[in-house]
Amino acid sequence: MQPLCQYVSIHPTFRAHAGRVEEIHQLLEKFVAATQSEPLCLFYEFSLNNDIIFCREGYLGAVGVLAHLENVGELLGEMLKMTDLVRLEFHGPAAELDQLRGPLAHLNADYFVLKCGIGH
Repeated sequence: MQPLCQYVSIHPTFRAHAGRVEEIHQLLEKFVAATQSEPLCLFYEFSLNNDIIFCREGYLGAVGVLAHLENVGELLGEMLKMTDLVRLEFHGPAAELDQLRGPLAHLNADYFVLKCGIGH
C-alpha cells in the first residue's frame, strides 16, 4: 500500500473574536513552529479571510493526526480562547477515520470518507 493511501487531512475553521486577529497571527507562527518537527506531517498551513482562520493540514494516518493534536494541545487551548471553532472536518480512508472517531468524539467533527481519486 502506498503511504499516501493512508493520508488523513484535518480542516478546522475558526472565527476570531473581535480585536484578537493580530494576537492570533502571532499564535499561528507558534503552531507552525511546533508542527515542523512532526515526522508524519505532510503539510500544514493557515489561510485567512478577514476574521476567518482556516488550517489545511495532512498527516500519514490516524497516528499522525493523534500525534499532532497531542503536540499542539496547549496551543489549541490558547486559540480557542480567542476564536470560535466554526467547523471541524477529517478527510481520509475509512480505516484511518475509524481510528479517530473514539478518541476524538468530544470534538463533534464531521468525517468524510475517501471514495475515489488519484494519489501520487
